[in-house]
Amino acid sequence: MHTRQWTVDILISEHEEDRRTRAEARLHSGTRTGLRGEGEARRSPRDREVPEIGDELAAARALSDLAYRLLDVSAGDIEQFTNKPVHLSA
Repeated sequence: MHTRQWTVDILISEHEEDRRTRAEARLHSGTRTGLRGEGEARRSPRDREVPEIGDELAAARALSDLAYRLLDVSAGDIEQFTNKPVHLSA
């Protein structure tokens, strides 16, 4: 059995002036570089300010974006070996 460890860093930045939170999820796999996902959360002016909710929502969207990008990369890798179009779904 061979075990690999991949890690994901999530960077969160809050922009209070326009009530939005941005997150970037960066994958570190040891072999593939530069794979990242982005997410954003916006707070309505009438909503209470609860920073944790914006962080959670932006991070969830960044991870979801990263997952879809990783699926695209996987499909491209499979296509290189099979020489046939590949469509993967989550």
